[in-house]
Amino acid sequence: MKFGLQHPNFSFDYNSQDNNISQISDSLNKLVTKAENSGFDSFWVMDHFHQIQFVGRPEEPMLEGWAVISFLAGITTKIKLGTLVTGIIYRYPSILAKVAATLDVLSKGRLFMGIGAGWNDQESLSYGISFPSTQERFLRLEEGIQIIRKMWTEEPHASFNGRYYQISNAYCNPKPVQKPSPPILIGGSGERKTLRIVATYADACNLFGSPETVRKKLEILKEHCKSVGRDYDSILKTKLGAIVVDDNEETAKDRVKQSFGGFPEEQIKEFVIYGTPEDISRQIERLEQVGIQYLIVDLEPARVLEALDTFASKVMNRIL
Repeated sequence: MKFGLQHPNFSFDYNSQDNNISQISDSLNKLVTKAENSGFDSFWVMDHFHQIQFVGRPEEPMLEGWAVISFLAGITTKIKLGTLVTGIIYRYPSILAKVAATLDVLSKGRLFMGIGAGWNDQESLSYGISFPSTQERFLRLEEGIQIIRKMWTEEPHASFNGRYYQISNAYCNPKPVQKPSPPILIGGSGERKTLRIVATYADACNLFGSPETVRKKLEILKEHCKSVGRDYDSILKTKLGAIVVDDNEETAKDRVKQSFGGFPEEQIKEFVIYGTPEDISRQIERLEQVGIQYLIVDLEPARVLEALDTFASKVMNRIL
């Protein structure tokens, strides 16, 4: 099992009372440096322009994801960097391929490319971005991934003539450092569309859910792999989940209620892993048993450095 850390909430990275937003860069520096030194394999931010409902209010602070990981590439040396995940409708695929290749070069081969069909219609429309139907967004995702792969691998230039996207003799020079290309992770658990696209194009999937849910999703992914002739074992199986850890089980439960009290209990069980370090270790081992190889975690934003120390020293060190 490998571990990644996602940082979806910037509201606690500065003193909001005096609105000293210049503190955000220092907070991110401390967090990513501690994550790298603690053994996390990757660091992720969301690719959103508004805060999302499960995390906070839309008006809360949200930094642009690709700018953030570019900043972090300059202050780290080992940890992989990615967006979890970039909506294909937000940027033209050839431009996205160029941005991503540049980051991989400047980070010396540490990009972990996260991408998806996009889902946030309110955010998209607020920014003047067209929000097509579900079917069209997934068709765009398929075309977009093909363009990105072509831009990263074909010499001397790449061309593509799709229904939604077209490029002609597009140069992407320099190519990414990672060969044959940086890994592409597709986010989402949709059984008919998303997992089929994972089987066809992706190096990694990113799922939500309890061990029972994950087991079902991976069985469906395995069937899609059979239908398209893909080696199921060649796909890295990752999961995103929130962690609430404390040496006292009741304290952990109380903090879950404070953070997620507005959500149904069944939904909390699908996304949140909580309890003592021993409890959490057992739950992670259960995820590993059903096929998860890589766990990306959200830690409590109001105490993220303390939570990172506890999780790394008492959970990751027990498992790694």
